[in-house]
Amino acid sequence: MKRFTLSAAGAFRQPQALQRHVRHGCSCSHRLRVPGIENRAFSVSTRRRSDVLPFNKYTLPAGYKPGPGVDLPARMSNSSPETPRRRTAYIALGSNMGDRIGWIEKACNEMDARGIKVKRTSNLWETEPMYVLDQDRFVNGACEVETTLEPLELLDALQDIERSLGRKKVIDKGPRNIDLDILLYENIKFSHERLTIPHIGIPEREFVLRPLAELIPDKPIDHDRPWRVTRDYLDALPRSPTPLTTMTPLSPHHPPIQALNPSRKTHVMAILNMTPDSFSDGGLNAQRAPEDLVATVTAFLDAGASMIDIGGQSTAPGAPEVSVDEELARVVPAVELIRARFPASGDRPALISVDTYRARVAEAAVAAGADIVNDVSGGSMDPDMLPTVARLGTTVCLMHMRGTPATMGRMAEYPDSEGGLIAGIARELVARVKAAEEAGVRRWRIVLDPGLGFAKVGRQNVDVLRHLDELRGWPGLEGLPWLVGSSRKSFIGRVTGVPTPKERIWGTAATVAAAVQGGADVVRVHDVKEMAQVVMMADAIWRY
Repeated sequence: MKRFTLSAAGAFRQPQALQRHVRHGCSCSHRLRVPGIENRAFSVSTRRRSDVLPFNKYTLPAGYKPGPGVDLPARMSNSSPETPRRRTAYIALGSNMGDRIGWIEKACNEMDARGIKVKRTSNLWETEPMYVLDQDRFVNGACEVETTLEPLELLDALQDIERSLGRKKVIDKGPRNIDLDILLYENIKFSHERLTIPHIGIPEREFVLRPLAELIPDKPIDHDRPWRVTRDYLDALPRSPTPLTTMTPLSPHHPPIQALNPSRKTHVMAILNMTPDSFSDGGLNAQRAPEDLVATVTAFLDAGASMIDIGGQSTAPGAPEVSVDEELARVVPAVELIRARFPASGDRPALISVDTYRARVAEAAVAAGADIVNDVSGGSMDPDMLPTVARLGTTVCLMHMRGTPATMGRMAEYPDSEGGLIAGIARELVARVKAAEEAGVRRWRIVLDPGLGFAKVGRQNVDVLRHLDELRGWPGLEGLPWLVGSSRKSFIGRVTGVPTPKERIWGTAATVAAAVQGGADVVRVHDVKEMAQVVMMADAIWRY
C-alpha cells in the first residue's frame, strides 16, 4: 500500500480517505482529524516524499503514536530532532535605483551572512521596466540558494534583508533599490496569502526567465506540465524590442561591460610590466622612477587606454619563477602610485588590473587600489585564488591555460575525437567558471580569456581568433565578456616573419581588429597609441 506523509502545509495523508487523490494526482485542502491534535485545515499533496517539505509548526502530544499508513517527518516526530535538511531555492534579484549592481551584491552577501547560502548566480541583465513604464531600467538576475528555512520563513528573511537595505515600497511594481522574490523552492507547490510557489509571474517575464534559464534551463516550472522546462517558457515569449544585455561590473566608478550590446565600445588594456625579464619590453618599466612611471600611465590614458594591467611575474615559457615577496615588491608600489595619482573617484579614474596567479599578490594589490584580478591560470595554480577573489568581491579574468608556463608548450594537443581546439578550450573554461562559482565568485564578476599563446602553438592561435564568436556563444559561457591578449606574441612573428617582438605592430593590429570583429570586450596591448586607433576603427565598422 502507498504510504502518505505530512505535506508542506501539514496534512496527514490518510490512505482510506485519499485514494482518489492518489489516482488523480491532485492537491487540495481538507479538514482532517488526528487523535490528540485539534481540528485543523491541511493541504493534501501526492508528490514524492522527497518533494515534501518537513513541518515544524506543531508538536505532537507526548506519547502519541501514528496509526497504520501515517508516516511522520522527523521534524514532527517525538524523537530527537535531526539536523535540518538544506533545501534548494531560486531567488529573483532586481534593482533600478542608485548603484543597482551594488545593491544586488549587498543583498547576496547579506543572504550568505544569514545562512542562506548563495550557491550559484546568473549573469546580471539590464532590462526595461514592466507594468509601470515611467521608471529607470532594472538590473535583474537570479541565484540558487541552499537554506534550512521553510518558504514563509525564507520570505520573512528576504523581506528583512530588503528592509535592512532601505527598501521602501511606494508604488506597486514601481522603483526599488532592491527586490528579492522566491521563484522556486525544491519541487513543491505552495499557496498562501503572502506567497505562491512557483512564482506566478515567471511565465510572462523575460527579466525572470532569462537569468533563471541560465541556472536551470531544463527544469520544469509547472509540475502539471512537466514536459515544459524553463527554456521552453523563455522561447515562447515574444521577441523584446530592446534586446537584453548582460552587465559585468568593473568598479563603482566605471560603467559595466555590456557584452551583448552590439554598440558597446571595446576597452583597451595597457600592459605595464614591472618585471626585468619581460619577453616584449626587456624590463623597460622595472627600474623607472615613480614620475616616469606616472608619465607612462598618463600617456596610455591619453592614447585611449581605459585599463592598466600591472604584472610582476613573467609568464613567458622558460621564465624563472620569482618569490611571492619579490612579486609583491614589484606590483604593490606600482598599484599604490597609480591609484594615488589617478584616484578612483577623480576626473581620470584609471581601471587597474593586477596580472597574477597568486592569491596573496591579488589581495595585496586590491587593498592597494586594484579593481580587477587577471589570472593567466584561471585560478588553477593557487588553490586560494578563487576563494580570495570571491571574498574580495572583485571582477576576475579567467584565462584558458594548461599546466604551467614551463609546461604549457607541451600541452597543446586538442584531439578531434574530443571535439578539437575550440571545443577543448570551451569545455575547460566551463570547468573554470564552475570552479569559480563553487568558490563563491558571482557569475557577473567573471571575464574570460581564450589564452592566445598559452597551451596553443602556431596556427592554433589564428584558429582561436577566427572562432572567437563561437566561444562567446558556447553553452555555459554565454553572456560573459572576453579579453583577448595577442600583442606581439610569437605566432604573429611566425606568420609575418618578424622575429623581434617590438616590431610586430602591424601583425598585432590585424589580430586586434579580428578580436573586435569576433566580439572581444577588452584587448590587452603593448603599443597603446597604435592599437587604440585600430580599436576605434574596428568599433566603427563592427560596433554600431
